[in-house]
Amino acid sequence: MGKLTGFMDYGRANPPKRPKEKRLKDYREIQQALGPEELNQQAARCMDCGIPYCHAYGCPVENLIPDFNEMVYRENWRQALELLHETNNFPEVTGRVCPAPCETACTLGINQDPVAICQLELRIVERGWSEGWITPRPAGFKTGCRAAVVGSGPAGLAAAQQLARLGHDVVVFEKDDRIGGILRYGIPDFKLEKSVLDRRLDQMRAEGVVFETDVTVGTDLSIRYLTRSFDAVLLSGGARVPRDIPIPGRDSAGIHFAMDFLTQQNKRVAADEADGGAPILATGKDVVIIGGGDTGADCLGTSLRQGAKSVTQLEILPKPPPTRDKSTPWPHWPYQLRSSTSHEEGGERRWSVLTQEFVAPDGVLSSVRGVGVEWTADESGKRGFTETEGTSFELPADLVLIAAGFTKEGNAGVLAEFGVETDDAGTPVLDDNNMSNMSGVFVAGDLRMGASLVVRAISDGRHAAEGMDRYLASQAETAPPGTR
Repeated sequence: MGKLTGFMDYGRANPPKRPKEKRLKDYREIQQALGPEELNQQAARCMDCGIPYCHAYGCPVENLIPDFNEMVYRENWRQALELLHETNNFPEVTGRVCPAPCETACTLGINQDPVAICQLELRIVERGWSEGWITPRPAGFKTGCRAAVVGSGPAGLAAAQQLARLGHDVVVFEKDDRIGGILRYGIPDFKLEKSVLDRRLDQMRAEGVVFETDVTVGTDLSIRYLTRSFDAVLLSGGARVPRDIPIPGRDSAGIHFAMDFLTQQNKRVAADEADGGAPILATGKDVVIIGGGDTGADCLGTSLRQGAKSVTQLEILPKPPPTRDKSTPWPHWPYQLRSSTSHEEGGERRWSVLTQEFVAPDGVLSSVRGVGVEWTADESGKRGFTETEGTSFELPADLVLIAAGFTKEGNAGVLAEFGVETDDAGTPVLDDNNMSNMSGVFVAGDLRMGASLVVRAISDGRHAAEGMDRYLASQAETAPPGTR
């Protein structure tokens, strides 16, 4: 390593953030950049640890983290960018929205603050964009094979770019009006401004990827046409069916799924019109968010920017400890309390709470009733909860946003239409190349894993592209002369 004592000489430096009073007035990104000297010091903190668990265990795309840290320390930024792009198609995205499992697996993190890997990754790629080093990389030859990608989220986009660079003709079909999936609609602009996505899509177009929007496969485009017109098909749609809260009053006006709320705001920022339905706005309202995860936090930040009167986030699980729990030792992803930039901005978080009823006189939401719960575990480790006597409460609520996760229910129809075999849990049965029982039909991303991280989707899309390339090569070898 460039500075063997760097991890002893320098402490961790986190990137600065825009002041709360300013960022709450807009939807621009919150995080700012560290200076050149600080970045050099953060790269110097990377240890000569022998086994880089950040790469081998923590990072789903297996970023070459010690290598690009070394290049940053030596101020060889262009080489750092090349190393970063070897494993990750969209580091400008993961550098902004990834929860950084690489950092929780950093060897330095055993007893000190880990290396600021995510910030280094982001600054490497942003340096590449500003210097003009990131340009289209079209294939030097064409294979004559056609590949269809259904879904333009991170898995589909990663696969499409890899396939195009291997010389295949690629068409991406997206049911929404714009390309990007969850990157476009769902993640707030204050975490990921859409210009970041658009410049990468421009690169992909220049590399030969064709994007078709407002196309629902099975409705606007038949399955038969798709499988007959393309040599291989990748199903990479997201898990977008939300988990509901079926309790009394659920059908009342004023209760919405989180993704509908977040998507509408994405469209407002883009100066687009929402697709039907009344606007969902938190302005001047008492807002209750059910679900304590990232989506709930995104709803919190968005509600505050819309001018909510109050915002309360309810979570049925108990409050995690402030530091890594002994049940998840290094290098595992730690069970501990996490707070986002949205939590810094305001609102209230309540833990170990069971939502029992949406109170809605005359069908219009007025409050939410709930009760505290106590969690226990039996001898086998199975957890359960019981209601805690004397903890019933009622919160005023003009708007409820359900952010309780996603289910696989929406996946079953798509997979069944293509004849893809699934197991008892609804997971597609695939070979090592991500190919299903239907020859030439591959599955990746949420359709394979269920709702997961953006970085895992990118990794899965890249893996599927490798499998599709092997399949297409084998088909070309057996095809009669002149037919391909």
